[in-house]
Amino acid sequence: MMITLFASMLPSEASAQQKVDKVVLAIHGGAGTILKSKMTPEKEEAYIAVLTKALQTGYETLQAGKSSLDAVEQTIHVLEDSPLFNAGKGAVFTHNGKNELDASIVDGRTLEAGAVAGVTVVRNPISAARAVMEKSEHVMLVGKGAEDFAKAQGLQLVTPDYFWTQERWDALQNLLKRENDKVELDHDAETTIVDKRPKDEKFGTVGCVALDQQGNLAAGTSTGGMTNKKYGRVGDSPIIGAGTYANNANVAVSCTGWGEFFIRAMAAYDVAARMQYQGSTVEQAAQGVIDQIGKMGGDGGLIALDKDGRVAMPFNTEGMYRGTVSEKGEINVEIYR
Repeated sequence: MMITLFASMLPSEASAQQKVDKVVLAIHGGAGTILKSKMTPEKEEAYIAVLTKALQTGYETLQAGKSSLDAVEQTIHVLEDSPLFNAGKGAVFTHNGKNELDASIVDGRTLEAGAVAGVTVVRNPISAARAVMEKSEHVMLVGKGAEDFAKAQGLQLVTPDYFWTQERWDALQNLLKRENDKVELDHDAETTIVDKRPKDEKFGTVGCVALDQQGNLAAGTSTGGMTNKKYGRVGDSPIIGAGTYANNANVAVSCTGWGEFFIRAMAAYDVAARMQYQGSTVEQAAQGVIDQIGKMGGDGGLIALDKDGRVAMPFNTEGMYRGTVSEKGEINVEIYR
């Protein structure tokens, strides 16, 4: 397997590299203000290592003749098990100091889909989402019911402290302090100022899109949501058509970013719709969706893999953890714009 790393590359250069060979799998690990100037060499190396491992895992799964669904699930396991990303082990904390996880998966061959939201004890939510798709008559299960279902299917459960990481805990404490400081500064105001999520926060949602040897597409997304989220907030990641979509007729898509905007834009499905109804290429459709989200005031990115193995990975932030692997096993990993 050949591995080529692109830690800093212009979009045009990335596109040229990716067109060398048919892409069979692509991943993302979140988009946001990701600057090389603020990244230590050790941290950068750690991100590249996990992204590379995830791509290798997915490629080996496909090479073994397994399905795109298998490749998506196994690839996302690697990212969910890493504390570097906002999914599984590295999930962010809610306002109440809990980790609430969401995930979804879509089979491009059948358009079947599964999702879970607000789970707290399922080690790999992407597997719970797949179980919902394959072993229930439903599409989405939430909270305790989703956890009971996962247990009944024999999925690995953990205690909530499994997801705890110092970095994510500190991020919550910083946000809570900023909230308290704002309340103190505005204590004489007649109304409470709503402090929206700071624009400089990194999103760490993970996702994968894959094309198997039978020509079937699949997509999956997994996340811990938004730091300091309240009232059982759920973003786009577990919502089919918003954060995740796949259809063998055209494309598989996984999104990352400010979820409320991706829901309103029905971002993942809109990529497919633009390809189907406008005749857009995957690059045109994906970029068009991100441009639309930007006009709405949202930020983030997505990965899209079409039925012919062409990939697009647009984003409107300073960076997005992302990578591809070709049918020849050539791996490209990128981080910055």
